[in-house]
Amino acid sequence: MDFKDVKITWLGHGTFLFEHDGKKTLVDPWIEGNPSCPGTFNNLSPDTILITHGHFDHIGDLFSVAERSSGPIVGIFDLTAWAQSKGIEEERLVGMNKGGTVRLEEQGLEVSMVQAIHSSSFMEEDGTVVYLGEPAGYVVKFDSGLKVYVAGDTCLFSDMEWIGRLHEPDLAILPIGDRFTMDPKAAAWACQLTGVKAAIPAHYGTFPLLTGTPAAFKAELKNLGLDTEVITLEPGQHT
Repeated sequence: MDFKDVKITWLGHGTFLFEHDGKKTLVDPWIEGNPSCPGTFNNLSPDTILITHGHFDHIGDLFSVAERSSGPIVGIFDLTAWAQSKGIEEERLVGMNKGGTVRLEEQGLEVSMVQAIHSSSFMEEDGTVVYLGEPAGYVVKFDSGLKVYVAGDTCLFSDMEWIGRLHEPDLAILPIGDRFTMDPKAAAWACQLTGVKAAIPAHYGTFPLLTGTPAAFKAELKNLGLDTEVITLEPGQHT
């Protein structure tokens, strides 16, 4: 797999760091509360933050990371509006919706928001559950040419084929843990539908309920006759 000068680090669960041309893009900031994330990343200060949805295991450290950084924070409109109500500066928030594309010139990337099927809410300190809009995925297009499909938390859905046709991603980051997302078999079908050359499995192993494994994912790809490269990372490891 040619990563075209983009380094991808898995921080455990659904959190990823992209490093490209001296810039850092963080996907779903769950770091200090993430039992899989190495402590060396606790003071991370990214240039861009992408949020797929509002569950605690994807935005648990949004506000602390936002305080250490000053770049754009991208998410579905409902979630960015909530973040503004909690004190994040409006000018930093890039609210968008599915089907939309945003060019982040200074960050050297283009972000397209695509479908994901899941849920999205956050429990406030007083126990109130706040709806944070629909979940989303992204296709991130780096100026170097690499295109990455970040599925977020989702089940398999047939329109993944159109994500592949429209955006032509090279690589997919796919959840495989089961219970709350796709299992390895569904993730293999996601590779079939999107036509990606390679996939990085995510959202597994953090908790006992997440039973999917990279080995099972590879076996399901083989069952489908696919030669998709599976890039298995340990938390803290990069491509």
